[in-house]
This record gives sequence, C-alpha cells and structure tokens, in this order.
Amino acid sequence: MTRNNEQFRVENLYLSFSTKRGIVQAVENVSFSLPRGKTMVLVGESGCGKTSLGRAILRLLPRNVKEYRGNVFLNGQDLMQLSNEKFRREVRWKKAAMVPQAAMNSLNPVIKVSEQVIEPLLRRETKREKAGAMKRAEEVFKLVGVPLDFLERYPFELSGGMRQRVILAMALITNPDIVVLDEPTSALDLLTQANIMNVLKRIKQEEGYTFILITHDIATSSELADLAGIMYAGQLVEFSEAYDLFREPLHPYSQKLMASVPSLKEEKKLEYLPGQPPSLLEPPRTCRFAERCPERFERCDEEPPMVEVKEGHQVKCWLYK
Repeated sequence: MTRNNEQFRVENLYLSFSTKRGIVQAVENVSFSLPRGKTMVLVGESGCGKTSLGRAILRLLPRNVKEYRGNVFLNGQDLMQLSNEKFRREVRWKKAAMVPQAAMNSLNPVIKVSEQVIEPLLRRETKREKAGAMKRAEEVFKLVGVPLDFLERYPFELSGGMRQRVILAMALITNPDIVVLDEPTSALDLLTQANIMNVLKRIKQEEGYTFILITHDIATSSELADLAGIMYAGQLVEFSEAYDLFREPLHPYSQKLMASVPSLKEEKKLEYLPGQPPSLLEPPRTCRFAERCPERFERCDEEPPMVEVKEGHQVKCWLYK
C-alpha cells in the first residue's frame, strides 16, 4: 500500500458504550489504511466489533456512546474534526455510504422504490430536479442489475435479492468515495448470495468503487477481497493483503478461523475453536485471545503490540515480536 494512492485511513479508533451492566469497549485502538478502488474484508466472530467499526466510520451511533475518538481520513481530510451537523450534511451518503445489516427489510413497504432510491440526492442537492435524480436512479439500477420497471414498484413486490440490490443502488446513487457493506448477503439463499457478490465484483471492476465488506463468510468474501482484516474482541489482530492472509495466516486466531473453512481443492479435517471470546464489558489487559490460544506462553499475560512482520502484513501477537 502506498500513501500516494491512499484514499481511506483509520488511526487509533476507539468506540465504547455505556450500559446498565457497565462500559462496553466495542472498538479499541483500530488502525488501517485502504487504497483507492480496493476492497477490504473485515472478518471475525459475532460480537467482535465489526459492525461497530463500520458504524463508527459513518457516525451512525446510538445515544449511549461513552467514548468515540481517533482519526478517520478520507481523501486526506480528517472527518473526526467535523461537527456532527457538517458530517451529516457533507459526508454521510454523499462521500461515504453504508449498506446496513438486514438492509433489504429497511425499505418502506408503502412508498415506491423510486422515491426511496432518489431520496439521498434530493436531500443533499435540493436544487436538482427530480427528473435528473430519476435519471441517476436508472443508471445505478442498470449498474446493480435491476430492471428499470422496478422503479415504479413497491418493495413488497420484490424478492429478497432484488430488494438487496435496491439498497445497494441507494448507497451508490450519490457516487460516494467509500461504501461500507455490512453482511450484504445475510438472510439470502446461496444462489442469491453468489449473484450479489458477482454484482459487487463487477461494480468494483467497472466503476472502481472502494468497499469495506463486513462479513463472517470467509469463503465468499475471498473472491472480492484485496485486503483483509481479522477482528477479535474489539481489536484488529491481523491485517494484510487478502491473498497472504487467507493462504498463510499468522495470528493463532486467524489460523483457527481459516482451518474451519472447507476447501474445494483438497480434503482436510475442519477444526473448531473451543471456548468463547472475552466479555467486552471488562476486557482483559492481557492478549485477548490468550485463554483460547494453543500457542500461549508467559508473555501473553501482557497485551501485545501490532507488529509488522513484513511490508503490509501486521499481526498483534507476541509470537512475532
């Protein structure tokens, strides 16, 4: 990764929430950079902080936020320096968009698809004529593979896969610099999942969009990924070129994850990971994977630093320090 081509960068990002049971440290000291036109896949178990990280990037945060700090750079601009109002007016949807989890169920069933898709344009560019917005809607519908006559339909008339494509069109309609995709194929059958992933690959190749794909489906995401990050208990524990990480993971947690994925090219005994992640209410000050790690040794009682093993490949583990 070269800084000249860098479009998006996160530095030392923290996000925590106040709850009745205590403070939940959802994202802790996460840093990474993403070149223009590339796709980063963020993988990890449920509850590891993937979605919280995506929402932190877009500032789609609940009211019980306790701590939210760090730096988020887009095209060289530190978005964290913007007020909430300026961020909402100038960045969200216009420069950075998100397809949330279970997005296909978020469409209003009694409003035509066209009215919902063009809303980000009319809300951001009030002087733009509705006809111009509809023309842009037709362009993104062609891009995501939705027939144009679906613009005048209601969401309940569309299949789950088509509704997911409509949500994707809504995210792309303002031509944002970066799009966060949170489990875009969840709740879809296998064939529809494959179709959605093919749409994303085509859009990336033809239009050069920059994506952050949040998922737990390693096998499916590997086809789209240029870079990959592994999250565990609120921390980014490994970050690398996707090919290197999927082929030869370094962190013991990443190794166990990859060992649990079936392969079409070879027969192998699938492994599983015993135990469960630590609670984010009171995360340990040791290595957070230590209790489940088969490679644990004395130094794991201290929190490890992020180590750059080779150019572009970082791992948060004492084995490589």
